[in-house]
Amino acid sequence: MTPTTLFLDVGGVLLTNGWDHLARKRAAKHFMLKWAEMEYRHSLNFETHEEGKLSFEAYLARVVFYQKRPFTRSQFKRFMFKQSKAEPGMIELFAQLKVKHGLKIAVVSNESREANAYRIRKFKLNRLADVFISSCFVHMRKPDTDLFRLALDIAQAPAGQVLYIENTPLFVEVAEGLGIRSILHTDFGSTCAKLASFGLQTKGIRESN
Repeated sequence: MTPTTLFLDVGGVLLTNGWDHLARKRAAKHFMLKWAEMEYRHSLNFETHEEGKLSFEAYLARVVFYQKRPFTRSQFKRFMFKQSKAEPGMIELFAQLKVKHGLKIAVVSNESREANAYRIRKFKLNRLADVFISSCFVHMRKPDTDLFRLALDIAQAPAGQVLYIENTPLFVEVAEGLGIRSILHTDFGSTCAKLASFGLQTKGIRESN
């Protein structure tokens, strides 16, 4: 059965991971922070932050600004947000598939509220997606199966009609355990080939920067 609905991850699929360990390392180097200490404090707070239970300001206070710094919160925030880049061709790919096949698109992602809002606005993701099931909105994170069940309810699509594109193997396994067909995304070309195998033809759609 050709899918009628796509579930799309954001970080690693549509966009780069905005605040992963590589971005945090760059921040630690740029602002001359102690990487190990920053990473430890991040690990204790980030899940709660992504679930929308810890504000952006509180996260920064606990992870970076628990002591006086020679830079401002605004400077640090700007650096954080600049880590987000579009994955070449991916937004355009799904935008064209949506029109060509009349697809419904739901974004299913783990993101903090402030990062999520910035990335939606900056990359105009609200033009692509019909609905956002973001961890910060629903107070659950992948791989919680309840998040996927909620996404199915909100999208009003049976699992057998959904195709999920995700770059984290465990999350693919969880979705498939619920009957959601999935593509483990690694690169533009292989994902196009896999989409075609599900009846979503990508012929004529090329990767762009």
